[in-house]
Amino acid sequence: MEKKLYRSRANRTISGVCGGLGEFLNIDPTIVRVLWVLLSVFSAGFPGLIVYIILAAVIPDAPEGFEGFAQPYEAPYEAPFQPPPYVAPDPPANPPESE
Repeated sequence: MEKKLYRSRANRTISGVCGGLGEFLNIDPTIVRVLWVLLSVFSAGFPGLIVYIILAAVIPDAPEGFEGFAQPYEAPYEAPFQPPPYVAPDPPANPPESE
């Protein structure tokens, strides 16, 4: 299957560019968004905004029913914590005798 870059329909915040890049690279789109913001801030912000607008205009929307290239990330199931059942301590074998 040939991989094509699409703007995401499911992971869309503004126009789906970072979500599409995350799906294409098979990483969490939030990481792409954070890296994009950091790159934009440290490059004086303006070039990152211009590149985002250009990518939003150039990259096509994902086709209807497109599920992405990989299965969406699902955290492994963890059963809720349940403490072990209470077990009463055994009474002493020989109770102390009263004097």
